[in-house]
Amino acid sequence: MPTIREVRRRIKSVQNTAKITKAMEMVAASKMRRAQDRAIAARPYADKMVQVLASLAAERQEGEETQPLLVQRPVNRVELVHITPDRGLCGGLNASANRTAAGFILQQSVPVSVISLGRKGRDFMMRTGQDVRAGFVRLSDQPTVADIRPVVRIVIEDYASGFADEVYLCYTRFVSTMTQEPVVWRLLPIEPTTEPGRNIEFIYEPSPQEVLGQLLPRFVEMQLYHVLLEARASEHSARMVAMRNATVNANDLVEELTLTHNKLRQQIITEELMDITGGAAALEH
Repeated sequence: MPTIREVRRRIKSVQNTAKITKAMEMVAASKMRRAQDRAIAARPYADKMVQVLASLAAERQEGEETQPLLVQRPVNRVELVHITPDRGLCGGLNASANRTAAGFILQQSVPVSVISLGRKGRDFMMRTGQDVRAGFVRLSDQPTVADIRPVVRIVIEDYASGFADEVYLCYTRFVSTMTQEPVVWRLLPIEPTTEPGRNIEFIYEPSPQEVLGQLLPRFVEMQLYHVLLEARASEHSARMVAMRNATVNANDLVEELTLTHNKLRQQIITEELMDITGGAAALEH
């Protein structure tokens, strides 16, 4: 049975832990709102860009040269851009994202090369012996387009040169503060719109193919930037919830330890009173 001094030391330690987790919760909450707003604000632009490019791809006439990023060929190699946080303490977010990426890789019948954004994903891929083509860590909590341009350059060069025949993005999509959904989404090649009623008549100047050629690199850049914003919003939300739960658990543990401390203290007092009473009774006899 622990001594009263050990219990007091344990209570002090748990109280200090609760202070740390509470501070981390407040920091994550302050970052979370800004990250959520940026991720939600980027969705309409990213979705509309997919529709416009799919419509432009469907405008290609016979005999026109196909843009390198639209070429569809037999799949001999797949490239996966895996986006995770650099740090832990965000619940099961990292494990869920890595599990989703691992499941995708196992389903492929061709080699898979990985471009990792985030230390947790990079370490997981290297630990499991995957082909990590490039790794990027220490990205900003408030990323900009400039932060992902090296990744964009690698993705475009790999697909245009034929090194990779398909490019997928694996990231954690922000659903709500309590829910983050790991998803795998195909970035390249872009599928032309074939659904009836989806091809809207637009007038492009100077021509649809020239506009398409200018938009394709920007499309890859915007989609990567958007999923990075989604991943950051998911990370801060998951970390805030995890730290809140840790604080609540620490406070509950302090209450239990305090009760144990009081019981031990009462037991010691009772034993001392019994010794005094026994001694007084012995003196009377």
